[in-house]
Amino acid sequence: MGSARVFSISEVNALIPTLSLYVEQQLRAQSDIEQGLAELTRLLGETPLTLELFESDEPDVRRIKSDLRRRVGRYEAGWTRVRELGGVVKDPQIGLVDFYGRVEGRVVWLCWRYGEDSLGYYHELDAGYPGRRPLSVDVRRSLLN
Repeated sequence: MGSARVFSISEVNALIPTLSLYVEQQLRAQSDIEQGLAELTRLLGETPLTLELFESDEPDVRRIKSDLRRRVGRYEAGWTRVRELGGVVKDPQIGLVDFYGRVEGRVVWLCWRYGEDSLGYYHELDAGYPGRRPLSVDVRRSLLN
């Protein structure tokens, strides 16, 4: 874990409006990239898909590749913004972001997924999304505030 910040529920909840906005933008950007890749695949046919620009590329292919390279750069920068908030991006496809928290003296993941209005789940560090457990009243009391 190193020197990663440990969050309280209220600290994560305070980030959720900003986090929701950022992740929504990321999911939209992801969709735009997928559409661009589909268009590029249609134009290239059987040619291996790469965003590397070649002099032999047709003008439409160069335009799409250049646009996709910009989109991917913005997409990567968007996840950096989420990480700067203190989140650990666990699944960018569904907008799953975890934060370090503490339950009963042990460090856990406070688990948030895009679309959730507040933090409602946690799981052990070695458990994934399927291991999410609700933040019950007792668990909430045991967290750092």
